[in-house]
Amino acid sequence: MDQIEKPIDQILPVVPIRDGIVFPGTEMILTFGRQRSVSAIEAAQSSGKKVVLVMQKNSNINDPTPGDLYQVGTVGEIIQMMKNEGEINALVRGLAKVEISSYEAVEPFFVARVLEIGDVVEEGDEVRALFNHLTSELRRAVKLGKTMDFLTFMNIMSGVTPLVLSHQVGSVLDIKPSERQELLELASVKARLEKEVGHLARELKILELEKKIATKTQEKFDKNMREQVLRERMKTIEKELGEDDENKEVKDLADKIKKAGMPEEVRLKAEKELGRLSQMSQYNPESSYVRTYLDWLVELPWAVASPNNVNITDAERVLNEDHYGLKKIKERILEYLAVMKLRAHAQQSTDNTEQTAEKTKKEGKGAPTILCFVGPPGVGKTSIGKSIARSLGRKFVKMSLGGIRDEAEIRGHRRTYVGALPGRIIQGVKQAGTKNPVFMLDEIDKVGTDFRGDPSAALLEALDPEQNYAFSDHYLEVAFDLSDVFFITTCNVLDTIPPALRDRLEVIHFPGYTEEEKFHIARDFLFGKQRELHGLPKDIVRLTNQAIYAIIRRYTREAGVRNLERELATIFRKVAKKIADAPVSKKHFTIGPGGLHPYLGSYKFTSYFAEKKDEVGMSTGLAWTEAGGDILFIEVALMPGRGSLTLTGQLGDVMKESGQAALSYVRSRWKVLGLPEKFFQKLDIHVHVPEGAVPKDGPSAGAAIATAIVSALTKIPVKRVMAMTGEITLRGRVLEIGGVKEKVIAAHRAGIKIVILPKNNKKDLEDIPKSVLSDLSFHFVEHMDEVLRLALIKSKTTEKPVPVATHLHLTA
Repeated sequence: MDQIEKPIDQILPVVPIRDGIVFPGTEMILTFGRQRSVSAIEAAQSSGKKVVLVMQKNSNINDPTPGDLYQVGTVGEIIQMMKNEGEINALVRGLAKVEISSYEAVEPFFVARVLEIGDVVEEGDEVRALFNHLTSELRRAVKLGKTMDFLTFMNIMSGVTPLVLSHQVGSVLDIKPSERQELLELASVKARLEKEVGHLARELKILELEKKIATKTQEKFDKNMREQVLRERMKTIEKELGEDDENKEVKDLADKIKKAGMPEEVRLKAEKELGRLSQMSQYNPESSYVRTYLDWLVELPWAVASPNNVNITDAERVLNEDHYGLKKIKERILEYLAVMKLRAHAQQSTDNTEQTAEKTKKEGKGAPTILCFVGPPGVGKTSIGKSIARSLGRKFVKMSLGGIRDEAEIRGHRRTYVGALPGRIIQGVKQAGTKNPVFMLDEIDKVGTDFRGDPSAALLEALDPEQNYAFSDHYLEVAFDLSDVFFITTCNVLDTIPPALRDRLEVIHFPGYTEEEKFHIARDFLFGKQRELHGLPKDIVRLTNQAIYAIIRRYTREAGVRNLERELATIFRKVAKKIADAPVSKKHFTIGPGGLHPYLGSYKFTSYFAEKKDEVGMSTGLAWTEAGGDILFIEVALMPGRGSLTLTGQLGDVMKESGQAALSYVRSRWKVLGLPEKFFQKLDIHVHVPEGAVPKDGPSAGAAIATAIVSALTKIPVKRVMAMTGEITLRGRVLEIGGVKEKVIAAHRAGIKIVILPKNNKKDLEDIPKSVLSDLSFHFVEHMDEVLRLALIKSKTTEKPVPVATHLHLTA
């Protein structure tokens, strides 16, 4: 090894190295590509061949400054150098460890004054022990697979000094650049050897783990090879004995294909795939895919169907047992079932050959249209589908479409993909085990779409009676007949369903339950169901009728009965806890409306009732919500101003327009109403609808707003026992509105005695319970003049009804 005869103290070119260190006494091939480094190497080559090699603190910096370099580096001698397309490859030998005392220049390359740093070489038994241990551990690391230069290894093993050993080992350790720099900067050879022993011990653990993993992998591979050879030998023996399991599996599949009742083209496809399987080795990865595909084909109910016994009387009985109310929905379903029965009877009475049946399906005459149940949550859409399946004696399958965004969920994945499966429709039919189940597609309005396709478009074929006799699933690659499946879809709104899909559905609207219907459902269905679920005896809990009504009015506000059922469950849980705590003290619980607080807490909702006295500037309107109907009060305040109209109460755009229309009507009738011609110019009118946190919208409050404005302007009170609903025009016509049933029931519940409705809504009274009709008086109007004549109370002076004729004045 070359030795430096005197300590280095001179000015030399400096070359930054990204992440490598050349220790004294070691050689390394380096590649220099940065312009500053190339210039420094060329300058060193032309003047003494010595260069200072210093590592960067951050290897990602392309143009380092002196502050980005460590202070301690190595003086290296360029042994050989070769240029290659702007780069220099050089073999450099480390001579001595130096410290940069100052930089003399930075352009065109770094030039620095360096001072040699001497190492402290300790002697003694401890250093010798470290030397021997490090040498033996390095030999063991090489045996475990550590890679290093053969000449370097032989040089170490041939016997070197502790100083040289520390430099040689430091250059071959698998450590971080910062840790290697730390070894270089250590002045004590003993300390450096101790650090290197620790680094080498960690590297040895990693090498042992790698060898252990490799050994296990090899053993597993050897085991698999051994098993494969044994299986091949066993296969040969079984063939000689006539006991070939592979041929047996193929024969079993062939028998299943014959018994599956597949259509001709499907059977041919299955036999073709079976032929491919018989030619494959059982170790061929594709054989498992073909086997799975054939399993799906033979397990589908190609010819298995539930008996098509449609008994209208039994169906009606089942529907009435399972659901209270919903009279129109039940009638529509029974009509649908009657059509199915007549079609089946017609096909049986004619000479319905297989060709005729196929022609019927292709013409789209095999089944009526698809039903779509639309309504708010909790009104019984899903449960009535189960009742239909029970009444028909068919299997019931439910598939939730909420959140589905991948078209493959409907049509399946192609068999080229690993883990491919049929779509969920085919999976549902297989799960049912018959080709004619009642198949409910739940939440069809919540199907999404993204880059993977549009699932609603894939549903078009499945839900079209003229196409679904040959439904194409990507996985099956053969047509499956869905024309016998009784499809039912459910949704909360129709707006999000694509028009092409909505056109294939026959929509049945589910309205929200009335208060009376909720009462009967709670008493006759939910009460017994929750009592059994909570393990309580039959007569231990009794809820009075008034308590049930109180729960409906004060603890729930919904279209369905889910929250009502939860409140009943809360009562039963608390009763069960009381029984468990004191099983002997009380055996019966009778709960009235006054006893609900310990079980359900304070009232969650407030029920509005009619005012206690007639008020000026306030009328009672009727509103429809998903939770049923409600009354709302229209309040009008007048104040000096410049003729502005203010509408508050979180009103929607349509309701605000109704307020504008009502005011325009009043202004146009100023003479008839006995108002000054320019009354509006000196007044500001504020219309407010209480419960400002609840959004309100719709045109049906127009009549009530106009009545309240007239009352405020004329100082004539409005009858407190009268409620009204109807859209008005600028000419004062009262137009038809919706939600009459819910609105009238809400008026009855609030203590209203007289209801004003548009004349065209008279037909809607047929849907209202008789008990409600008998307690209310109805007036059907066509014009606001009639509304005012009915709503405003008698004159104080004449005690006669207030005239609202063309030339009479409304005065107090």
